[in-house]
Amino acid sequence: MLILKITIVPLFIGLITLAGRKWGSGVAGLMGAFPVVAGPIITFIALEQGTQFAALTSISAISATADLLIFGLVYSWACIRLSWPLALIAALIAWFMFALALAMTSPNLGMSLVIAAISLVITPFLLPRIQPTAPPKTKLHDLPWRMLVGALLTFSVTTLAATLGEVWSGILAVFPVIGLVLAVFTHQTLGPAHVTQVYRGMVKGLYSFAAFFLTFTLLLTTTSIWLACLTSIVVAIITQVIVQLIARKIANRGVTS
Repeated sequence: MLILKITIVPLFIGLITLAGRKWGSGVAGLMGAFPVVAGPIITFIALEQGTQFAALTSISAISATADLLIFGLVYSWACIRLSWPLALIAALIAWFMFALALAMTSPNLGMSLVIAAISLVITPFLLPRIQPTAPPKTKLHDLPWRMLVGALLTFSVTTLAATLGEVWSGILAVFPVIGLVLAVFTHQTLGPAHVTQVYRGMVKGLYSFAAFFLTFTLLLTTTSIWLACLTSIVVAIITQVIVQLIARKIANRGVTS
């Protein structure tokens, strides 16, 4: 399991970086929202801690979708005026404050869905309205560093999550590992406008993220762990296809009107 923990995320970060180079920052953000970090982490937790523990962790992960967006929202605004270390500190403080609020309230499944839905709807209106002035030209010289940071963060979060109880396990499982890596390296190489594009793409992708954990929560205590995981992946992919079709229709209407 250790090998899986430190290889899945770096490989996915590499794919996201290459996708961002070819199709733009928005596509990189969209891919980065897929539960490639939190999904394996909670699956590992289910195997190691039991399905009941993992089901409660998964509920917590749904509400923590809002925390991912708060991190991205704060970083997107902060990086317009601040260097990446200061923007990162501001975003991490905001993430921790909201995580602490979630840990203190321990929302149930219904409330977690409400929190996630509200955050997904309002975040696009709160992100900075700046457009990149040039197409992305992602440099690949920092790719090994991106992958290394992703591996270290995943290992640290996974290790902590298994020792801090169900609520914090879910919150830490949704720690913005990929979002942090994408934000910082995109800020350094492409500038603030592309950071915003990353998070606009990520908002769309997080609908499938929430769908994954909702399905996982509902199935985990009634079927096998691996069947619950595979079904959740299928539901997440279907959700993403639907969201993209809706987004495309809205965009087409905006062009024609």
